[in-house]
Amino acid sequence: MSRIDTEDRTIYKVVVNDEEQYSIWPAERENALGWRDAGKSGLKSECLEYVKEVWTDMRPLSLRKKMEEWSGKN
Repeated sequence: MSRIDTEDRTIYKVVVNDEEQYSIWPAERENALGWRDAGKSGLKSECLEYVKEVWTDMRPLSLRKKMEEWSGKN
């Protein structure tokens, strides 16, 4: 088989959870519980590039809030 025959042509969508963590999911599948569409779909490489652009802080939202709270007290 050539590379073209084995190339992933699946359409994915970018999903995000309540902790503002991102992932990709096959577009034809229902989202896993706790995940919602982030508004981007396309080839895997396109979705991963989008995630790289928007997910700039890997810390979960709850941790970021706690750290902000803690820094405000000091």
